[in-house]
Amino acid sequence: MPSFDIVSEIDEVEVRNAVEQTNKEVGTRYDFKGSDARVEQADKVLTAFADSDFQLDQVKDVLVNKLTKRGVDIRCLDEGKVEKVSGNKVKQALTVKTGIEGDLAKRIVRVVKDSKLKVQAAIQGDAVRITGAKRDTLQETIALVKKSVDDFPLQYQNFRD
Repeated sequence: MPSFDIVSEIDEVEVRNAVEQTNKEVGTRYDFKGSDARVEQADKVLTAFADSDFQLDQVKDVLVNKLTKRGVDIRCLDEGKVEKVSGNKVKQALTVKTGIEGDLAKRIVRVVKDSKLKVQAAIQGDAVRITGAKRDTLQETIALVKKSVDDFPLQYQNFRD
């Protein structure tokens, strides 16, 4: 039976490259001269440091620009709260979300079942597997999920006949 998987993955190499480019640009910009503005990456957590809230927003704008240019969907970024470090310095954690969380997976399964298409949806870890009898039905399901879930980046992989 034909099937495919709905997943949410981010290219970690592109994220690392975007962080390096952000640090390079922040280091050369005149408005950051003499400041401690930078972005650090620890696994899937990006931490933005700056001297003030305004500079923190500027660093995040540069990071978002670089991520977008590298093809990373910025809807996967989950912003933490802004914390004071020492003196006027601030930092903010940006978590890169990968995988489909339980609530979103249940929502996708509910959308597929409510559509009355002749397919089965099953949650498998951090992915959702869709199985159906016809390829056309699976393509209709992809279109339906793309239309109904637009707040999180999804990819459709392992399309098998």
